[in-house]
Amino acid sequence: MPDQNDDVVLVAVELPCAETTESRGMRWFELCLVLAISFGFFEYSSFQLLIGNSTGSISVQNSNWSIGLFQEITSLLLLVYVLSRRKLRLTDMGLRWSIRELFRGIGLFVGSYCAYFLGYLVIHAIHRAIFGAAQIGTSTGSSWGHIGYLAIPFVLVNPVFEEMIVRAYLMTEIRELTGSETLAVVLSVGVQVSYHLYYGWQGALMLIFPFLVFAVYYARTRNATPVLLAHGITDAISILRLF
Repeated sequence: MPDQNDDVVLVAVELPCAETTESRGMRWFELCLVLAISFGFFEYSSFQLLIGNSTGSISVQNSNWSIGLFQEITSLLLLVYVLSRRKLRLTDMGLRWSIRELFRGIGLFVGSYCAYFLGYLVIHAIHRAIFGAAQIGTSTGSSWGHIGYLAIPFVLVNPVFEEMIVRAYLMTEIRELTGSETLAVVLSVGVQVSYHLYYGWQGALMLIFPFLVFAVYYARTRNATPVLLAHGITDAISILRLF
């Protein structure tokens, strides 16, 4: 029996609490909310184009560019708000600027383009082996047609919108909530492909290759800026081809 004069040592044992579980549940809810608001309409429209419930091309009048631009800006503001609730900023997701990031972005663009070309060869060969036809996918021109002047600000905002939400935010949350880097990469690429189905199944499958390069790069570096820049260069080239 211990002596009454012996020091009593209290050991604090950390027990799981309801607040921690509630916090994780809220993070899942916020993640789903951001994704639904940001990409829900785009995914629905993309799927309708895929199954043929449309004219076969995306309407790109200035009014539609403005709607898309508004959607993307408000989605980014929602992301900023959600992050601010946890005292985080976009810089905590890997958004930073420097000349070095510019060169990294150019290098990543070259790498992603090579990956896309590889994807084109692979999907093209599989399509020909199965269907015996060379023509696959949908070109950018046939998907978008002629563009309006509001395409310029849209192209500037779009890489930030996509890469900060579907890459940086989604991958960070999935990694921290599940502990799986692989799942974060797979979900990021999967969501991004899902709203590019207007290119057709073959065209969307080819996009898996550059998107995978972006996702793996971010998983390794936690640096969103080169990914954003590489995506921006890709979008700019695609739009310039339509003029």
